[in-house]
Amino acid sequence: MSGSGSGYKEYVAGMLAGVATVVVGHPFDTVKVKLQKHNTEASGMKYKSGLHCTARILKTEGVKGLYRGATSSFVGMAFESSLAFGIYSQTKQLLQGGIQTDKPQLLTIFPSAAFAGAVISFVLCPSELVKCRMQVQGTDSIVQSSSRYNGPIDCALKTIKSEGLTGIFRGGGATLLRESIGNAVFFSTYEHVRYYMRRSLRDASSDVSHFADVGIGIFSGGLGGIACWSAILPLDVAKTIIQTAPDKNHTRNPFQILEKIYKISGIRGCYTGLGPTIVRAFPANAAAIVTWELAMKMLGIKRE
Repeated sequence: MSGSGSGYKEYVAGMLAGVATVVVGHPFDTVKVKLQKHNTEASGMKYKSGLHCTARILKTEGVKGLYRGATSSFVGMAFESSLAFGIYSQTKQLLQGGIQTDKPQLLTIFPSAAFAGAVISFVLCPSELVKCRMQVQGTDSIVQSSSRYNGPIDCALKTIKSEGLTGIFRGGGATLLRESIGNAVFFSTYEHVRYYMRRSLRDASSDVSHFADVGIGIFSGGLGGIACWSAILPLDVAKTIIQTAPDKNHTRNPFQILEKIYKISGIRGCYTGLGPTIVRAFPANAAAIVTWELAMKMLGIKRE
């Protein structure tokens, strides 16, 4: 990647990628969160599958039910994605030390992506807490109407009022672990798949067309998303439970929560929401990568 003078442009491109992610992926995310909240509880509403959950949401709330909590998600993801792509790009350049090479270097990609993930977890945690609490209070929720939130700001204010300022950062440890590991897996997979696909096309033809570039972006971004979520979904399940637990003294140790779920439901319980997560991962991350790469081109940042 060229870029010593690119600066803010990488962050702008990342912000646009975040918006694309929410537009494509939020409905799948709502289904995933509802499954994680309700299907891991000892009692209450149980969904047979992701499709059953989606059908109930559409029947009781309409399409807007699938985008519940999207406002905070748009703000959070735009900012988070801007930082993720920007910090990753610039940290990778720094670690490469000016060495220009087409082949992905795992020793620069992995720490750069993990560092970006750690930074964005502090931004992402509050917006995800609000998003998750909004998502689980649909018509199938056992939350009393008097305790419901009127919107994301109301949710944030009530959380701070009842739990203090630290309450808005509940699940921060699980979020940091999830984002560090997830970003490292995502960018490592994306960079390697992109490199080998481009090399194969170059071997067959001297030039990679714009259409082929978009196709590579879709495939490499989609596979990166699947690899990422396959690696971190148990941590995401724990994070959802931590952030939506009504008891503010509920344990915040993700490994204790996963141990409890494993005893009750086995490995399947730790991967609650896998269906909608994997279905979402491909299009949402493909949209993010294609948007990011197109934005980088439009802003004059060349990637090899």
